[in-house]
Amino acid sequence: MVQKPRTTTPTLNAIKQEADEGVKEPNLIVYAKDWGSAITYRSSIVSAGSKQSGNSDVNVGQKSNLSEGINHERKEEILQKQERVLSQTVEKEKSYQATLKRGDKVRPPVSRVADEKVKQIKDALIRAKAYINLAPPGCNSHLVKELRQRIKELERATGEASKESELSKSAIQKMKSMEIILLKADRVYPDCSAMASKLRAMTYNAEEQVRAHKNQAAYLVQLAARTTPKGLHCLSMRLTAEYFALPPEERQLPNQQRVHDPNLYHYAVFSDNVLACAVVVNSTVSSATEAEKIVFHVVTNSLNLPAISMWFLLNPPGKATIQIQSIEKFEDLLTKNNSSLKMLNSVDPRYTSALNHLRFYLPDVFPLLKKIVLFDHDVVVQRDLTGLWSIDMRGKVNGAVETCHQSEASFRRMDMFINFSDPYVSKRFDLRACTWAFGMNLFDLQEWRRQNLTGLYHRYLQMGYKRPLWTAGSLPLGWVTFYNKTVALDRRWHRLGLGYESGVGRDLIERAAVLHYDGVMKPWLDIGIGKYKDYWSKHINFDHTYLQQCNIHG
Repeated sequence: MVQKPRTTTPTLNAIKQEADEGVKEPNLIVYAKDWGSAITYRSSIVSAGSKQSGNSDVNVGQKSNLSEGINHERKEEILQKQERVLSQTVEKEKSYQATLKRGDKVRPPVSRVADEKVKQIKDALIRAKAYINLAPPGCNSHLVKELRQRIKELERATGEASKESELSKSAIQKMKSMEIILLKADRVYPDCSAMASKLRAMTYNAEEQVRAHKNQAAYLVQLAARTTPKGLHCLSMRLTAEYFALPPEERQLPNQQRVHDPNLYHYAVFSDNVLACAVVVNSTVSSATEAEKIVFHVVTNSLNLPAISMWFLLNPPGKATIQIQSIEKFEDLLTKNNSSLKMLNSVDPRYTSALNHLRFYLPDVFPLLKKIVLFDHDVVVQRDLTGLWSIDMRGKVNGAVETCHQSEASFRRMDMFINFSDPYVSKRFDLRACTWAFGMNLFDLQEWRRQNLTGLYHRYLQMGYKRPLWTAGSLPLGWVTFYNKTVALDRRWHRLGLGYESGVGRDLIERAAVLHYDGVMKPWLDIGIGKYKDYWSKHINFDHTYLQQCNIHG
């Protein structure tokens, strides 16, 4: 039964005061009170305490507010019906308990869920706080004091409980005391519309605060992702000093005559992070069955070249060969590339980094090679990758794992990063085309050269500067450059999602050949996800002298 609205509603000073203090209320329309749900928490409180609170300590002025404009006969009729429904509910509960004592096999009521009592306690706390806010400004009545006391006691007794089994006996007892005081408050503040208005205002205000905190947290995470940890900076400085202390003849890495042999398995990683490069190389070599056939090409900037070179001089990759190059070696490529990248005006250096975009010049960086596997520096290899080199590319240039499966956390759609409202884009690309990921890519460099995809990339890069065709970054440029030129790899080759809370299961992780910490929560950062970190950190010897001195721990 729905309570008949009153023609006149007494003004509550608390609502006016809160509005003056800046609490905004959304424009909502539908708020009907459902009196039919008599077994709900609110109804049970009203009916159970209707007889107990006849002598409640409510002052005369509050009682006059209660009687003003209310049809008592209508209210008594409602309360009587609620008492009858509650009485029936109690009888059913007694019957159910008696059945249990006899040992009969019965199915528990569907409505009884494990955390029902916890939900009731949370609802009670919200209502109690709303009643306090409804009190007139500066009100310090016995009712308000008791509400505050009951809130404090109940919150302390409940703690972090999330289900009924975690509640203490003290919490149950405090809840009973809360029920009594809420009944008193119900009688003092019977105006349902005012209560609904107050709760809407509280909800809206809380949502605004949550939204502001989320934005702040997202900003801080992005800031942390772009900041070099103190330990990594320390490590680079120590390795650099050690490198320049060596005589020039001792700075050469072994087996450099093998770096251009096209019959070997060539892997490349472009990075300025010492530890990241170490993990990519160590994990690949330790997982290989023929490590002597592996050649690793690390390309970095001139600032980090000495540190990365010194690391691998001190920690050679077993039987594999490693080559360290500076990006400044490719000055001619950078001259064409840098002007367009600077025009992107992105605040995120990952999008304008020459190391990031150098992947589109692979045939020029490695002119003597036929095929190469390109890694991002945030990957870990768990399986032997020899099988990659025998995959039939079917005339395609790029071999990559697809990201167009909606059931997976790595799902990406073309229009997420590409502007299909532009006629040039809509005519040349299919919105429904399957997307794919960078991170572990097999490239046929001969086919790449034949189709001149580097020139195509450069044309797209310049077009994106002139008008908004795609977002900043190399991923959308990769999609359009290798459009219809990519062969899908089995998803077990490359498992994405470890750099954010993607919910990747352990079974999928264990079966994957390559794990990718795509996202901002890299495993070498403090914000890295703990449950995924072990797969990365196990490939680093944290007992190394320099790591100990720089306070780098797993």
